[in-house]
Amino acid sequence: MTRADVTIVDYGVGNLGSLRNALAKVGRTADITGDPDAVAVAERIILPGVGAFDRAVGRLSETGLAEAITAAAKAGTPLAGVCLGMQLLLDGSDEGALPGLGLIAGKATRFPATIDGHRLLVPHMGWSSAVAAKPSRLAPALSDGGRFYFVHSYAVDADEADDVLTWTDYGRRYASSVERDNVLGIQFHPEKSHRYGLAILRDFAGSSH
Repeated sequence: MTRADVTIVDYGVGNLGSLRNALAKVGRTADITGDPDAVAVAERIILPGVGAFDRAVGRLSETGLAEAITAAAKAGTPLAGVCLGMQLLLDGSDEGALPGLGLIAGKATRFPATIDGHRLLVPHMGWSSAVAAKPSRLAPALSDGGRFYFVHSYAVDADEADDVLTWTDYGRRYASSVERDNVLGIQFHPEKSHRYGLAILRDFAGSSH
């Protein structure tokens, strides 16, 4: 049986169907699964997510998915964390007390309530530019930056500048995407980012079977 181009991790957090539909638009197949054994043998993995950090970490841990994702990533399987999924790749988040997966060194911190005396609308919601910091191996379309659709209250601060793929400004500068070896994190929603987002999904999913 031919495996799908991408395996989307289902742990009860996030709109998985929209990601699968976006992948289908660019001619890529995707399985949605909550089975750690299926994740362990995946060609490529997308870890999606919306909502609270600790709840997501708890679900991944209690289902055995955290261990399967981490082992696959350390074995070289391409892994992309999307939105909250990107923050789960980190060491942790100010939003919660539980540790993240620790695949990218860094932490997520909440946007400030005010900047220079002016109120900052949180969550950051809408279209913003991402400025490239380095070329991407996993998603070459990101190497030129672009405009993407964001919805988030916490922003990623990477410990290593070399891990940052793109920078975005919203009240302050933060890493809107990161990449280390075979691990990619993207804060925005590629499935809602029209041609820019679809190009990233096409790149990450590789050549179709």
